[in-house]
Amino acid sequence: MLSSEWLAQLPLRQVTGVDPVSGGDINDAYRLQTTEGPYFLLVQPHTPAAFYDHEVAGLQALGQAINVPEVIGSGQIDGDAYLILEYLEIGQGSQRELGEAVARVHQVTAPRFGFDQNNLTDKLPKNNAWQDDWTHFYLEQRLDPLVKRAQEHHLWNAGRQQAYDRVRQNIIDENQHRQITPSLLHGDLWSGNYLFTADGTPTLIDPDVLYGDREFDLAMTTIFGGFSADFYRGYQERYPLTAGYQERLPHYQLYYLLAHLNLFGETYGGAVDSVLARG
Repeated sequence: MLSSEWLAQLPLRQVTGVDPVSGGDINDAYRLQTTEGPYFLLVQPHTPAAFYDHEVAGLQALGQAINVPEVIGSGQIDGDAYLILEYLEIGQGSQRELGEAVARVHQVTAPRFGFDQNNLTDKLPKNNAWQDDWTHFYLEQRLDPLVKRAQEHHLWNAGRQQAYDRVRQNIIDENQHRQITPSLLHGDLWSGNYLFTADGTPTLIDPDVLYGDREFDLAMTTIFGGFSADFYRGYQERYPLTAGYQERLPHYQLYYLLAHLNLFGETYGGAVDSVLARG
């Protein structure tokens, strides 16, 4: 639990209550009650303040097109990085409106692929250096590093490597004649990273943003569920997808499954093998 001395150094008026809440497996998370109302606090012990730079920049970028929690402040106290966010009361909302809102996010574009900050916020750091070519970015700054890490942690074998080499070439071939726009992406768009506020407003949280192929974002929505047919209907009405996107989704699902293989082990080996077998 955070000490009263630590809490007193936050850029908030008097903190009157602290309750630990779920914040994923990366951060310590708390609901703070203050004389001005509640706030959401993330803490990364023994870490520089720059730890939260990517998340702050991501929330600011997404906020151009969709509701996100307001950033109240960030910094470092006694060697611990912290991020204070607006505390959002959760309600119910429309999946169709969520789909439309995600489409609006994807309509925010950049001249190149990548982002200004690298993501240092988890066990799999991501290199977001800007690139002119999406295929180069996706293979060399997303897939290849995960394969290398899997090899180093004895989660890879010759059969997987052979299948991956084939898939890698197929990705190069299928993207060769595509016109891919550098769209603003949430980067980790599973059901735990969206919510509806008390008045039903679609809201995105916990971003891992980059500018990339929008199909990359949508692939994550298809892995663990939580997005209804209305979500995809709303998305398509706002920003129709190009022909063949459903056939390309497994090549983007592969990234997220490789990440889970690296984080959680062979539990995800079968899912990785299944996608690799599709070629």
